[in-house]
Amino acid sequence: MANLLETAAKAGSFKTLLAAVEKSGLKEILESPGPYTILAPTDEAFENMPEELRHNVIDDPEKFKRVVAYHILFGDVRSDDLAQITEAPSFEGSIIAVEHSDGGVKVNDASVTQMDILTDNGVIHVIDAVLVPVLVEAEHGEFNP
Repeated sequence: MANLLETAAKAGSFKTLLAAVEKSGLKEILESPGPYTILAPTDEAFENMPEELRHNVIDDPEKFKRVVAYHILFGDVRSDDLAQITEAPSFEGSIIAVEHSDGGVKVNDASVTQMDILTDNGVIHVIDAVLVPVLVEAEHGEFNP
């Protein structure tokens, strides 16, 4: 089995996320034994980010690293675990809300579209939006995805 980043690379739909992990300096962490859980936005999710917010975050290395780290959870958090919790601490330090409904699982405002992609050092859950920590949103101004 491959690690988190190798598995994401093989999937082919996480090129932007992988580039963001590299640029943010978090690659070494996600290649370590972990375990970690990645809430992985697809390339399409990054494309759908409001352009002003995207540039605001990309142009600020500290905000950029915080946004990338917000997609990482400590431990091997699988779908069974997500079903039992209402929040999870992120690597960035902020809390991510977990909501359950008949339509599935949401983390903040992002829907989990695929769960439990297992790797050697954790698990990947595919999400349909980029998560932005509240403090980064507040620094950016009002943000409505």
